[in-house]
Amino acid sequence: MAASEIPNTSPPLTPENAEKNLQPFFVLRTGKSDRKSTGKTRTKSDIFQLPSTCKSEKMERKRADEEHDDNKFQRLHMEAFAFVWSKIESAVKDILRKISTRVFDDINGWVQESFNEIRSCGTPVFVDATRFHPIVTETIKKQLFTGLVCTKNIEHVDDILTFEELSLHLKSHGCHVANLSFLDFSAKNGIGGCLRSLLRQFLAVTIDAADISILASWFSEERNNDNPVVIIIDGLERCCGSVLSDFVLMLSEWAIKIPIILIMGVATTLDTPRNILPSNALQKLRLFKFMLESPAERMDAIVEAVFVKQRFFFSVGHKVAIFLRNYFLRQDGTLTAFIRALKIACVEHFSEEPLSYVINALLAEEDGQGLWHVQDASLPKSVLKYAFTLPSYDRTKRFKESVETLAHGLLELKRSQISWSKVTLCLYEAGKYHKISMLDLLCEALDPSSYTSRADGHHKNGFIYQAVCKVRDLPAASLCRLLEKWERLTLDINEIHDKVKELQSLMNFESRKCLNHDLMNISKKNASRRHLNIESDPKPLNERSAELMECMIRDYMLPIECLPFHEIVCFKNVEKLRSALIGDPRRIIQVDLLESYKFLHCSCCRLSNNMIVPSMHDTSIMYTLAQEHGDLINLHDWYQSFKATFQNSARKIHKLRQSPLTKKRKDITDESQSKSEVSLQARFCKAVIELQITGLLRMPTKRRPDYVQRVAFGL
Repeated sequence: MAASEIPNTSPPLTPENAEKNLQPFFVLRTGKSDRKSTGKTRTKSDIFQLPSTCKSEKMERKRADEEHDDNKFQRLHMEAFAFVWSKIESAVKDILRKISTRVFDDINGWVQESFNEIRSCGTPVFVDATRFHPIVTETIKKQLFTGLVCTKNIEHVDDILTFEELSLHLKSHGCHVANLSFLDFSAKNGIGGCLRSLLRQFLAVTIDAADISILASWFSEERNNDNPVVIIIDGLERCCGSVLSDFVLMLSEWAIKIPIILIMGVATTLDTPRNILPSNALQKLRLFKFMLESPAERMDAIVEAVFVKQRFFFSVGHKVAIFLRNYFLRQDGTLTAFIRALKIACVEHFSEEPLSYVINALLAEEDGQGLWHVQDASLPKSVLKYAFTLPSYDRTKRFKESVETLAHGLLELKRSQISWSKVTLCLYEAGKYHKISMLDLLCEALDPSSYTSRADGHHKNGFIYQAVCKVRDLPAASLCRLLEKWERLTLDINEIHDKVKELQSLMNFESRKCLNHDLMNISKKNASRRHLNIESDPKPLNERSAELMECMIRDYMLPIECLPFHEIVCFKNVEKLRSALIGDPRRIIQVDLLESYKFLHCSCCRLSNNMIVPSMHDTSIMYTLAQEHGDLINLHDWYQSFKATFQNSARKIHKLRQSPLTKKRKDITDESQSKSEVSLQARFCKAVIELQITGLLRMPTKRRPDYVQRVAFGL
């Protein structure tokens, strides 16, 4: 309908009835009919609409490009973390396996010798072997060859991995191996639980009947009876003594039919079997002892492989290293916990540091240049600008801020860390004579303040100083072996390597000189002089070696936190790591409840200045209201405060919606009020239960059913 055809039914407006006759009206935009539209003519709305549309499209495209870049770099960070951590994890497993290989080889040799000795007593014929009762024989033939493996671990979690590796090692040499945990020797399961676990592992089927004759029949088969049967029991201290005793006595009765060899893991002392087993069970065991490397020795090997040798181009700061050492020595004491802490540090670094994904590039290529040229075009300007605003670069700002400068700086960082690694290893070889651990040495080698004081000549204590002093006191034979190790470690540092070769030449010259002196002097007088010369000649060499060590420390042992761009490859946020490992969960829960808008991304709650608003989460409202009470909270008062939060907000909204010219109407009926009351009560109960689950409240008791008790106070 055209605008001219709309009927005008409203009465004429006058000043007297203008305010009383309020009626709806329409605004219709129509062009003049007598003007012809041309192709060049645009309406006013089109003129303003086109630029805004183009602007919104540009903003959408820009937002889409930013999201694409964020997803791309998030993927690069995830790939870099997966690449670096896979290398670290495989290196740790290889190190632990290499440390235990020597002991594992000794255990395997002992297993084969024990099996041959059992077979030398005779093999039962097939008829006797398949009978459902043991063979009656001499008492000495009923003894079980038992190996006690001392792990020296504080927690059982490290023993699990050790005995899994031992099981794989023995299986690779043809042994039938079954692993039993201390849980299999519980009083609840009895001896039947042990037998069912054995049958399940050897026969590879689940059998309800716990009968050892089934195992004897399985071993009598031709394909099974040529290899020893090994049963590994980890955590001997945690086994139930009565169940373990019955198990040993039963196996000894079947020792001829089934040549079983026991391996028991002990974490404390080798006298553990005497404290657990009765005398009749101990008489059935022929004990042999094996000692694994201590956790501290394995820790030094892991630290050397991961942090010192710099094969992964990921490092930690001095404070993080101190925290990891204290966490290992005081908090947990297990390698498993240390590796978990290392993984958390790696995750935090790759998630927080924008340029951490370049570690993948430096690991993938030896020179680090190829991948930089590929990523030059895709590196955002904001990320590049961030690299040159790092605190470590501010001290050395000399070059143009470009990708090439960043790549060159990272390569210099890599070369410096390789030199630091070689010198630290040389220092560790000297510190071994003074029983200095690699973990202690690493913490001091990463300390920038210690490096500064050493350069000034004021640092006269610490592990590095002790190692240098020990070089001065080494005997000739030990010094000769130390120089040989230094020669292998300093192959990449020509200047140091030449000086080490010079010291070795002097050492050989002194040795030949002493030998010629021995041939020329035969008398006792000359012999006594010869001994004096031997004692006095190595002293200049010791002093020269100590001076060379000091030179290496001064020129090449620069901590990573003193180098430009070290933030890209070095994790230093010790507070983040501490909260992830130790943390204060109750305090964190309280802070999160009081600042829930940070997680819910609610703008109105953020602008409320810590005041209660209805848009807050119910549990957050309840906990904020609880701050107004003491250790006891009256449930009725608490609910009324919770209810008033929403009712006050509803009244304000209702007043805003009311028109001053219309009559006040009753919008909420009794039925709707009751429904709202029930809903509020349900939300109140849910919030109280959530606070109780999080450990901030203690629920009402029978004595005071209308009160709840606060458990946590303050932050």
